[in-house]
Amino acid sequence: MAKRIFNIWRGDATGGRFVEYHTDVDTGMVVLDVVHRIQAEQAGDLSCRWNCKAGKCGSCSMEIDGKPRLACMTRMDTFSPSATVTLQPLRAFPILKDLVTDVSWNYQQNKRIPPFRPRPRDADGRYRMQQIDVDRIQEFRKCIECFMCQDVCHVLRDHSRFDTFVGPRFMIRLASLAMHPLDALDRIPAVRKEFGSGMCNITKCCTEVCPEQISITDNGIIPLKERVVDRFFDPLMWVKRNLLRRSA
Repeated sequence: MAKRIFNIWRGDATGGRFVEYHTDVDTGMVVLDVVHRIQAEQAGDLSCRWNCKAGKCGSCSMEIDGKPRLACMTRMDTFSPSATVTLQPLRAFPILKDLVTDVSWNYQQNKRIPPFRPRPRDADGRYRMQQIDVDRIQEFRKCIECFMCQDVCHVLRDHSRFDTFVGPRFMIRLASLAMHPLDALDRIPAVRKEFGSGMCNITKCCTEVCPEQISITDNGIIPLKERVVDRFFDPLMWVKRNLLRRSA
């Protein structure tokens, strides 16, 4: 057991400040354990969102020493024994209280995305698809909606373009649908106009913080952007579309 120092942001939407706490840390503890100990022993009104404590619900995401992480998966032995650990809420979203932010905007974006629309079955009443197509989108289903990718996206965090860009998490959901071999809905026009694929400049910061190691940029966003470019900006495709319109 060792005494450690933590700077934890305390406050709400009207303002707040960092408060210093000194607490004992046992071997094997994670950051969420420390927050619970501080709640139990020093600050019973400290707010922190959590659920599974197994790295699968995404609830306990916060910024630890300036980087978005899951508190339940961040081990205390990864920090120097003499270091002061700073905890603060995700900075891209409105603060509710202390370490808890209002992430409801994300669920509103999710509702905007048209659901999976399967194509008609084959003549024998079955669906058929290639295993390679199944494997391609399986990665995207690992998302635990911690929204850390949304937090580090500079389009949302620094430029507040919440009205024009849905963010990496929902670009991944769009990719999982647009690349699904059985989905019959043409989603590319909406990816461009309604969901703002052009706002992303592929810095890959979202991929770097993903706790599920999803290749958000390379496997999701870039292929979507390529489909938009092929459809709307490729000069050969533009000529083809215009010739087809004239012939029609």
